[in-house]
Amino acid sequence: MDIIGAVFGIILFSPLLVGGALWVKIVSPSGPILADTPERIGKNRKHFKFLKFRSMIPDAHNYLLKNPKLYKKYKENNYKIDPKEDPRLLPGARFMRKFSIDEMPQFFNVLLGDMSIVGPRAYYLFEIKDQVEKNPEAKKYIDDVMSVKPGITGVWQVSGRSKIVFADRVRLDAEYAKRRSLLYDLLIVLKTPFAVLRGEGAY
Repeated sequence: MDIIGAVFGIILFSPLLVGGALWVKIVSPSGPILADTPERIGKNRKHFKFLKFRSMIPDAHNYLLKNPKLYKKYKENNYKIDPKEDPRLLPGARFMRKFSIDEMPQFFNVLLGDMSIVGPRAYYLFEIKDQVEKNPEAKKYIDDVMSVKPGITGVWQVSGRSKIVFADRVRLDAEYAKRRSLLYDLLIVLKTPFAVLRGEGAY
């Protein structure tokens, strides 16, 4: 089902995939097309390269680490920065992110076997470590979250995305991992277009 869904997604969204790649090269020709971010953690804590269009300046993560005030704001805001206050964003990035166009390359992650169409969020290792220190109650959910492949879409993605704090996010992901089924996945997939069009919590 994942392979069929990924192939269908690549064909259906091929204009957005081509358009997204062209947009990156036009607005930021000196950097790579795909985001040069740290690896994410997948099923059984396997590290993998998370594919998404670059919507920031080249080497944006190191820029963040070298700016303590910006990094503090990033950590305090669920590992996100309000796009109105983020100097790393490329022109047009807010539109790309609001409608999840930058996420389209993840269909190739599904074909590579690192992700599923539906699953928990793909977390950074440093994000999990830092957040568990701040939210010890979240630790009990991590093993369940890591027991399944992360997904392009999932419960938190259709429930408000960045508006959901970390502890609630991993709880939702852990609950999904325990009750996952084909029917539940189909329900989440059906909800996804509406969540994307609303753009709620997307930045």
